[in-house]
Amino acid sequence: MDSTGAPRNPGGMLQEEIWDADAAARYDSPGTGMFAPEVLEPTVTTLASLAGGGPALEFAIGTGRVAVPLREMGVPVTGIELSRPMVDVLRTKATESQIPVELGDMATTRVDGEFSVVYLVFNTISNLLTQDEQVECFRNAARHLVPGGRFVIELWVPELRKLPPGQTATVFSAEPGYIGLDTYDTLHQQVVSHHFTFDDSRQARHTRSPHRYIWPAELDLMGRLAGFALESRHADWSGAEFTADSRSHVSVYRKEGSR
Repeated sequence: MDSTGAPRNPGGMLQEEIWDADAAARYDSPGTGMFAPEVLEPTVTTLASLAGGGPALEFAIGTGRVAVPLREMGVPVTGIELSRPMVDVLRTKATESQIPVELGDMATTRVDGEFSVVYLVFNTISNLLTQDEQVECFRNAARHLVPGGRFVIELWVPELRKLPPGQTATVFSAEPGYIGLDTYDTLHQQVVSHHFTFDDSRQARHTRSPHRYIWPAELDLMGRLAGFALESRHADWSGAEFTADSRSHVSVYRKEGSR
């Protein structure tokens, strides 16, 4: 633990170190994985509908996986991003005038203007490693939204039911050339995601990233502290029902007050 009594970064790395030039160069997988049409199309369609013709702000915009097709649907998009290398990749797809981006962290960085929707996709709020930072992320979203605007979060559900007594790791994916597993510190709600990629050789590549996992009920309380009310929760972007067995959720919070 550090001098404040908070748990140390469980991955031993800063977010700036994780999302470096190498990670940015390897992030995009056009047409497959997170970039597959069946993944992106419902995401972008849902966000465009929630924006209702107004502008959108993406926290942790990355390489523009969602922002670029959302802009192509006619939604003005602005971004906040901590990693300069990720923005450099985005700039190969869209100029600063097309998709403005402010460098900084999503819990405190401000941009000009008011937005109809602020969104955070693919578990990124968990990159903030303390509860205080995650609450501040909600408050930062509220500062940027018009009254009645929406904050949208895509997040995984911690798979602690898979952990038998004495075990600290779960495999979340196993497929040809890739194994993913999470190691948990349940006392501090910390998890490190480990990604192993390999081919027919004897060598494998290991990358990892630290997270603070959040239960849906805790996420709702964070929203209430920042002046939001939960409007809807589904298991995915297509609107599937969220159940006790859902592995992820898309939660929409409305900023209190009328437009």
